[in-house]
Amino acid sequence: MISMAMGKALAFSLWNLQERGELYIGANAEVYEGMVIGNVAKGNDLAVNPIKGKHLTNMRASGADEAIRLTPPLELTLERGMSVMNDDEYLEITPKNIRLRKKYLTENERVRMARAAMKA
Repeated sequence: MISMAMGKALAFSLWNLQERGELYIGANAEVYEGMVIGNVAKGNDLAVNPIKGKHLTNMRASGADEAIRLTPPLELTLERGMSVMNDDEYLEITPKNIRLRKKYLTENERVRMARAAMKA
């Protein structure tokens, strides 16, 4: 799963995304476009929006909002990051974080480079 937006990851959005695979980040984590936030169960890249909030309305639901329960994120260590990293990804190591990111951050750049690789 690759973030397609920049900002703070929200619990509501991560709750919907955890069905698709395992997450590497928790709620309120700062994300940026091109950051790998999780591993998709099907194996292909999936651009997702982890900062999308819940749509609020004036209508009250008969079943009150359930408490959002997230599974704990899979902590990326240096060894785990190296083992799950693909050829088109970098492993960022900073004093506070270890993160995965795509070589080409925007979706347009990734598509353009994939087409160039197909022609070569």
